[in-house]
Amino acid sequence: MLLLMQRRWELAVAVEMAGSARLELVEGVVPLDPQRAVVEAMLSGWARQQAARFLDQEATIGPRLALVRRLMSFSGLYPWQWTAAEAEAFIADLRSGAKPIRVSTARGYEIALRMFCEYAADARYGWPEQCQQRFGASVTQVFHEHNSVVHVSDYEGDPGRRPLTYDEAQALFDASDGRVEEIRSRRRKGSLTAMRDAAMLKTVYAYGLRRQECCGLDLADLRHNPKAARYGRFGALFVRFGKASRGGAPKRRTVLTVPEMDWVVPVLEQWVDEVRPLLSPGQHPALWVTERRSRVGRHGLDKAFETVRAAAGLPPELDLHSLRHSYVTHLVEFGYPERFVTEQVGHSYAATTAIYTGVSDEFRNRLVEKALRQQLGDLWEGTG
Repeated sequence: MLLLMQRRWELAVAVEMAGSARLELVEGVVPLDPQRAVVEAMLSGWARQQAARFLDQEATIGPRLALVRRLMSFSGLYPWQWTAAEAEAFIADLRSGAKPIRVSTARGYEIALRMFCEYAADARYGWPEQCQQRFGASVTQVFHEHNSVVHVSDYEGDPGRRPLTYDEAQALFDASDGRVEEIRSRRRKGSLTAMRDAAMLKTVYAYGLRRQECCGLDLADLRHNPKAARYGRFGALFVRFGKASRGGAPKRRTVLTVPEMDWVVPVLEQWVDEVRPLLSPGQHPALWVTERRSRVGRHGLDKAFETVRAAAGLPPELDLHSLRHSYVTHLVEFGYPERFVTEQVGHSYAATTAIYTGVSDEFRNRLVEKALRQQLGDLWEGTG
């Protein structure tokens, strides 16, 4: 009796839950290709379930669905036919070739596929019952503790990604300004876009912004800082599209303009007052606009960095996010407290900020010299 009541409860829950089979499959309709119809309904249901958790469609849900399709294409099997062997072969194949995936990428893929299997095997969504009735099999978990990447270190990113040195940062910005002059000298179109790109890249570095944080800026996000009145309306940036956690809302923070980076104030002033109006943005609120009066996207920002990086002759392993690493490192070298740096870049924990930091040998030597002066006092002066 209790088992019967539990079964009825599970069926009732399956009807109501977002992503359940009963919401995705049309009753009384026999599809021409039942396997393809069921897997498409299953993916649609998983997308609906994730959307109910307020996960981002473009950044999270879409790539996860594409990953499931990649495993199906690689194995030639539907999810209810998968075994651990197919999943392991898939990851092994991605590790080979001209561009093998990194450890962190492999873990992300395994986590996403594990979550899909958990969803498809959960009786509350009704997919096990549907698959058993139609195909005599149901989805099982293909990733477990014995075939998944173990997290053993705090940082598993590309070791080639690092902060730019001061000379590299200067070369990058000189190249961005040089593009403007080159386009003007050739009397070609695009000088306004080049000026925008130069201002964007300088802003990313001067405030330690992520891609989406920079692209999401509006004119209204330019803020005064009463404690730094000389910067006017560029005393701070109000970041509204910070990195979200676990499907939550984007985190917000205010990033103050620091004296060492105040060279960005005239850059922003020129962009807002002189250059941006020439693009005829109308009432568009975005700080960074295109020639078509739309907001600059993340792809456009990445492309701008890659173009300037090539012009500056910098190593290809440096990417846009390296500017954020540079900001953190340089603030530390300027002597700002750890907590201040953490707040500026929007990290929840100082340990995350520490991962971004790659101070120079010169800075470390200064610290050693300072410590020796404090320890030896007058004796240190004699060693000079």
